[in-house]
Amino acid sequence: MTFREINSKMLEATVVPGQRLYSQRGAMLAYRGDVSFTPNVQGGQGGVMSMIGRRLANEDTPLMTVEGSGTVLFGHGGHHVQVIRLTGDTLYVEADRLLAFEGTLQQGTMFLGSQGGVMGMVRGQISGQGLFTTTLKGHGAVAVMAHGGVFEVPITPQRPVHVDPQAYVAHHGDVRNKLSTALGWRDMVGRGSGEGFQLELSGSGVVFVQASEEKL
Repeated sequence: MTFREINSKMLEATVVPGQRLYSQRGAMLAYRGDVSFTPNVQGGQGGVMSMIGRRLANEDTPLMTVEGSGTVLFGHGGHHVQVIRLTGDTLYVEADRLLAFEGTLQQGTMFLGSQGGVMGMVRGQISGQGLFTTTLKGHGAVAVMAHGGVFEVPITPQRPVHVDPQAYVAHHGDVRNKLSTALGWRDMVGRGSGEGFQLELSGSGVVFVQASEEKL
């Protein structure tokens, strides 16, 4: 396996010749072996046009390419780290949550309005995630960052999951998401629960929820 969690806040990546990794720039803590770190002017996978698209969508986190032979310890800001392994499906995650990912994965950008229509866009504004999100597709591992650790919540057709938009980290699988509201008269007079908006995810897959309502 390329990625191994050393503890809740540090990741060890094994680098082998012919296989590149991408990590958030400046996230290297230590390394052994003959390893090079190169600023990635294209911001990851997909070529120049894909890079331009991510910059226009404000989903262009500075990345570096990691190549060579050895092991590297990654971490950033003391945030908790979670490794997610993909087996052909797509992970939806905010660009600033990415700590590192394998070069076998194809990086892209998705317009939130395509999942949830207008409410998808509203969700992006309310959650502070903007109108676009980053996608990683294929077979490989991704390391994401979160506040206070991450809990995996399964989503099944019979049991959709509701998540506070600020606690949402990522999801994958055959999942639809939309913004739902529980605003009532108590909220209008300032006596509500403070949980007026939730992100509803339905279908089959997994959503990753952090133990905090604080953005990175």
